Amino acid sequence: MASSTAQAPRRPMRADARRNYERLLTEARNNFAEYGADASLEDVARRAGVGIGTLYRHFPNRHALLSAVFQEALASLLERSRELTESDRPCGALVEWLRALITHAGEYRGLSRALMSASHDASSALTQCHVPLRDAGERLLVRAQRAGHVRSEVSIDDLMQLTNAIALAAEQSPDDPELADRLLKLTLTGLTETPE
Repeated sequence: MASSTAQAPRRPMRADARRNYERLLTEARNNFAEYGADASLEDVARRAGVGIGTLYRHFPNRHALLSAVFQEALASLLERSRELTESDRPCGALVEWLRALITHAGEYRGLSRALMSASHDASSALTQCHVPLRDAGERLLVRAQRAGHVRSEVSIDDLMQLTNAIALAAEQSPDDPELADRLLKLTLTGLTETPE
């Protein structure tokens, strides 16, 4: 007999529900790109041609919708981290990874702030994005530390917060497109034992 705590397998969506889901994702991407991560969910639903109740049936809150929107970017970042673990330059691979995270966090206004808050909230749907990225980054960090290029006391949690903070700072200074890279370089001088 199955345990009462076991979850029933998810049933496939009906065709109309799947269409609504896809339209909501498309409009969420468009709205988040135009208005930032704080875009009106009512507007997302209206543009998708559904009611707000339909949006909430698919995505119970903003973080759930953000998480769904970023699954493609997440897959790309995770694939890149796997490629970078093969690099013969562990510190360079870590730096490239950090740049990719900053670029990702800077894609939508307000995303870096949402990612920072999700890192401390295990119940947030954005944790589905944060945890795999954290694990991927930790593998790269450990390689760089073992190679003697990054100080042993540096943690992946600190690096994740730093990348989001850099993206947030860059978001606040849109007239300075080089700011994120300058801040990352400044940060790296405190991370490394010897520059690579």
